[in-house]
Amino acid sequence: NADNVKQWGFIKREIFIGLWVVIGLLTTLYLLGAFRKKGMPRQKFSPLRILFIALFGAITLYLMPGLTNTKFANLKLLSGFPPPVSYSVYPHHVLHAKGVKPIVNDLEAALEKGRVENKPVLIDFTGWACVNCRRMEEKVWTNHVVDSLMRTEFVVVSLYVDERRKLPLTERISFTTSSGQEENIVTVGDKWTAFQKENFGAVSQPQYAILSPEKIALTKTKFYTPKAGEFIEWLECGLEAFKK
Repeated sequence: NADNVKQWGFIKREIFIGLWVVIGLLTTLYLLGAFRKKGMPRQKFSPLRILFIALFGAITLYLMPGLTNTKFANLKLLSGFPPPVSYSVYPHHVLHAKGVKPIVNDLEAALEKGRVENKPVLIDFTGWACVNCRRMEEKVWTNHVVDSLMRTEFVVVSLYVDERRKLPLTERISFTTSSGQEENIVTVGDKWTAFQKENFGAVSQPQYAILSPEKIALTKTKFYTPKAGEFIEWLECGLEAFKK
């Protein structure tokens, strides 16, 4: 998470998965007795040991496609655990190329695009270290109906509340919140955290909001929703409100 938040690029998705593949492989070989000292008698495998060999072997085999630049690299059972597909060693990962491509940390650009294309704006309050955000992106956003709606009917913008990049000096401000507290806006993440809290009354991620290009809320916000059907219903509700 620290590497992802800081965007250092040291432990990208495939490197992270590769480390676990090595750990799983070495553990499996150890349990099989591959590293026993010379002269030591071969021991009979107990049922428990056989179970662990099968478990670690299966996990290792499941992880291996995650090292590839193919459609099999998704690893949906582990969604949210490894870094996202967008944080990959491959410049153009197959999975990332086919999916939703949000505008990142630029709400005004999204609103302007919404005005030009006459589309509602779908705000995705997210975080580099947000596990449930990755689960939504890898399990729900990849649903063919959700994917089609988000790519063709909405302008999607992802606002990262834990973005550590500093704002230009001219954009750093101190302000009084609606609850009367003084807060300083120094980083991009500070800006989106304050925007989310003041306008949508929450500080948890993911949170989704649908606005018109004139910044009018079209429906209630949505939080983590692992069922694609519920998310589709919410998207269609916002789209219908926009077209009225």
